[in-house]
Amino acid sequence: MNAAAAVDSALEFAERAPEATRTRVLTWQDPLPSAAAGAQLSGIDYMLAILDGEIPPPPIAVTLRMAVVDVGDGQATFEGEPGEEHFNPIGVVHGGYAATLLDSAMGCAVHTTLPAGVGYTTQTLETKFVRPIGRDSGPVRAEARVVHRGRRQATTEGRLIAAETGKLLAHGTGTCLILD
Repeated sequence: MNAAAAVDSALEFAERAPEATRTRVLTWQDPLPSAAAGAQLSGIDYMLAILDGEIPPPPIAVTLRMAVVDVGDGQATFEGEPGEEHFNPIGVVHGGYAATLLDSAMGCAVHTTLPAGVGYTTQTLETKFVRPIGRDSGPVRAEARVVHRGRRQATTEGRLIAAETGKLLAHGTGTCLILD
């Protein structure tokens, strides 16, 4: 089986069950020019440029319906709207959605501490799932902060909450490798 098998299967089911079929069209920009522009800015300025709409969001943000909504020195907040397209086979939002939101917020919190031309990558990510995210969960909010920022690595922690109720859905920690 190859990666296209799920798409092919969904298209076959769409022909047989059009009443149960959903379609979502995605539009994104080439991420390489944005990354090049961001490399010329400090991390906080790059994040603010995305927040202010001066630089387009990365394709993963479009795919997962998430966006940065607040940044500061060593902190970042993302909001997301999980949908049916993020469901796993048992009928709830896949844990990878929560983990990706937390990873994004925690990584961007680190990014806010970096000077122009310095990057980062996630080295470790640990996520603890507290509650399932389902059809009625509504928007979610990932709040992250840097716990420790060293020369070569930074550690972070984050919380994913249901935006409407404030209930904790997941929390996590991460380590980012700082790339000069």
